[in-house]
Amino acid sequence: MNPALILVDDGDCAVEIRRAGGGLLLRYVYRPDTAPDESPRPYAHPVNTLAGELLTNFRPNDHRWHHGLNFTINCLSGHNFWGGGTYQKADGYQMRGDHGGQHHTAWTEKSASRLAHTLDWRVGATGELLLQEERALAFAVVSPQVWTLRWTATLKNVTGRTLQLGQYHSHAGLAGSHYTGLQFRGARELLDDHLDDTIGIFAEGGLVGEKAVHGAAASWMEWRGQKDTSLRRVAIRFTNNSGPLHWFVRRNNPLAALPFQYEHDLPLAPGATLAVDHTLAFTDA
Repeated sequence: MNPALILVDDGDCAVEIRRAGGGLLLRYVYRPDTAPDESPRPYAHPVNTLAGELLTNFRPNDHRWHHGLNFTINCLSGHNFWGGGTYQKADGYQMRGDHGGQHHTAWTEKSASRLAHTLDWRVGATGELLLQEERALAFAVVSPQVWTLRWTATLKNVTGRTLQLGQYHSHAGLAGSHYTGLQFRGARELLDDHLDDTIGIFAEGGLVGEKAVHGAAASWMEWRGQKDTSLRRVAIRFTNNSGPLHWFVRRNNPLAALPFQYEHDLPLAPGATLAVDHTLAFTDA
């Protein structure tokens, strides 16, 4: 048990992780009520710093299927588990009725330091079960200014055929559109730099700025920003614990994603598993 944290459970659709003094760090909605064309899936929102600064955005007006912090797959053997329109070379982005959803099945651990549960990934139109997932979110306060979230998951192909896991860069040739995996949709003011070069996007190897980081292979990436109203500086570091990946980042939205594959779709044979292991650190700078 982490003595700095407490769990608040509504017993129905969401749990909250709070500081012992009452401040909310994260609300994890495991039974969402979002629309089918948003590919319903569990998400964390709000996500706050220890000082209470809001870091996430939920259903923003530019992409209503961006749901705070969540894990998903853009293209899963012809099904859209990301939400919104599906891209095809012939006619671009269109709503095609091909969405899927993630469904909470059972808790395996529910404590202030760790949430673990199982999920079914099903095709929305038919209910076909494609993947079964074991997911865990582990929380720790590491200093008076920093708390961390470690997000791990194992996804198993439970069909009798090979599944293709990808995104529009690898699957449909839409260059640069390799968003999939863990997605973080941030509060709008996070990367408004107002000509201050200490605010922005940074990554392992001395990379600075969206153009340098987007698509680059690195083990970590960091946003450094400033919040409205309080003017407090904040930082979010995204780390892929298994090594470098090709980051997806969009400053103007702002959006970060941690793709588990890049140039080519990832084939997942029957019974095979995909494992992910990421750590996010949230700092009041």
